[in-house]
Amino acid sequence: MSMLRSTPTLYDVAAKSGVSTATVSRCLNFPDQVAEKTRKKVMSVVADLGYSPNFGARAMASKRTNTIGAIIPTMENAIFARGLEAFQQELLASGFTLLVASTGYESNVEEEQIRALVARGADALFLIGHERAPAIYKFLEAQDIPFVVTWAFDPRETRPSIGFNNRKCMAALARRVMELGHRRLALISADVTMNDRARERLHGIHDAMADFGLKPGDLPIVDTSYSIENGATAFRQLMQRDPPPTAVFCGNDVLAVGALRAAREMGVDVPGAVSITGFDDIELAQVAYPALTTVHVPHREMGRMAARILIRLLQKGTFDQSIELKADIRMRDSLAAPASPTS
Repeated sequence: MSMLRSTPTLYDVAAKSGVSTATVSRCLNFPDQVAEKTRKKVMSVVADLGYSPNFGARAMASKRTNTIGAIIPTMENAIFARGLEAFQQELLASGFTLLVASTGYESNVEEEQIRALVARGADALFLIGHERAPAIYKFLEAQDIPFVVTWAFDPRETRPSIGFNNRKCMAALARRVMELGHRRLALISADVTMNDRARERLHGIHDAMADFGLKPGDLPIVDTSYSIENGATAFRQLMQRDPPPTAVFCGNDVLAVGALRAAREMGVDVPGAVSITGFDDIELAQVAYPALTTVHVPHREMGRMAARILIRLLQKGTFDQSIELKADIRMRDSLAAPASPTS
């Protein structure tokens, strides 16, 4: 006797549920569009039969896979993880699946990942920042793949985006630092090449410096890759300057926590001898010692709204305008006036 069992089909689910195949499809793809009683009955049958949608067949029939791709610079930064969690929750509520890829801040890797996700049937993409080769945008346009840019808002850009103005937010923090009396400043930053978020934050510091009569050349910068250890190494390098800075900006909280660690190891008082600031406001910023002054980024709200934008683009093909979210300064213990007000 044969032990083979036939694979359950959409028609089997519909017949056993007493509904149409169209209703079963809506339950699987757009559950919010189906009455709760009907949805529960259909999903119970799906579980009983062990039915799994044939995504290949669905894609051929509808030219959609209900899969969204997200490409982030790193999986080591909690802020991207939090944003993606909110993004995925919103997608799941509308019947979409999330695929995630990481680039390690390498533009060529991002290009490979974009092409790979599109080749695997991603209907739309979640991207970080505007900075990428024009050929990539041409590719997405040719493939008719909607996308949304996150973690950045630039009024000069016309592409759909939701994020905060990195330049404006860093400028506000830098002005607060200089209002306290700091003039010997320094920056620990990611490489600004092909990273518009890091570049805009640098420009924000320059904007604030101009307000206080300082020149861009007055700001020593250490470019480094993302890690606590690299932040510590960069801080040690800056503190060897004569005279050393009284305030060190860091392009993100992880680099800033590295700077705080190095300060403790060197016996440098924070904020008595030097103030240190970050950017992102991940949980690490609050538990660091001393607690880190930083810019709070609305990562969860950004993730949720990015999902809604992409769903709207897929379902209606329209998007009204890019959205600027508020990011605000969180004053904590790592920032204070310098020992000498004119330092």
